[in-house]
Amino acid sequence: MKTIINFTPTGIMPTKEMTPHVPITISEIVDDVHMAYEKGITIAHLHIKDKKTGKPSLCAKTYGELISKIRQFAPDLIICISLSVRNAECFEKRVEPLFLQDNEKPDMASLTLSSLNFVSGSSVNTPDEIKKMALLMKQQNILPELEVFDVGMINYAKYLIDKKILGKTNYFNLLLGNISSAQQSLLHTGMMINDLPDNSYWSLAGIGNASYTSHLLALASNSGIRVGIEDNIWLDKQRKKLATNSALLNRVHRLLESNESQVMPSNKFRALVMS
Repeated sequence: MKTIINFTPTGIMPTKEMTPHVPITISEIVDDVHMAYEKGITIAHLHIKDKKTGKPSLCAKTYGELISKIRQFAPDLIICISLSVRNAECFEKRVEPLFLQDNEKPDMASLTLSSLNFVSGSSVNTPDEIKKMALLMKQQNILPELEVFDVGMINYAKYLIDKKILGKTNYFNLLLGNISSAQQSLLHTGMMINDLPDNSYWSLAGIGNASYTSHLLALASNSGIRVGIEDNIWLDKQRKKLATNSALLNRVHRLLESNESQVMPSNKFRALVMS
């Protein structure tokens, strides 16, 4: 059995003040992706930070620099850029990275299928913006990474498929444990998986303490696994030991081994989902 491993090293929220292990600079992110690539991953889901302020950024130039450096040692790796925002970034700036070309071009880009609230703020994604972003990705031959936090977002994906805004084959991240969204219970997880449209591939992710439970649920349901400091800065549920991306990946690989599963190579993912 082949398991999709979606590596999320950075995220919007983690800072050096929260954990010294989160990669912030281009060189730090590149180093962690290189480490993960050697261990075995399918996708690298990337965020970037502003070089001066350290705040989340969607700068196309910085994304291009990061992607081109990763391509030097991992030309086959599926690279996904995050277009998620929790600030007042205008739409034009938000989609600029979709126009990167050649070795700076991403394979995938995140597309959150509705607005939602987190403990510390909100992520606003209007229907018009979602449709525009999906159509731009289609034009640029970039696969949307569909981020869903509850079954309503899956239903909206079906609507976009019916309208031919999304293609017939899609990849989903099912994110569990957010305070205002689906939780990492068997019932919530099963409902989301059951509601996915035909020709879907997916990974389970858990926010904070939901992270490890989501990995176990993923193995039980033959799902992919999303893993990294973006989702959980802690290695234990008591929150006494800070995680490194290496330690989080090592734990996932031990789970795969115990389940007699292997990491799906990027070229296999391309053939299944992106062809």
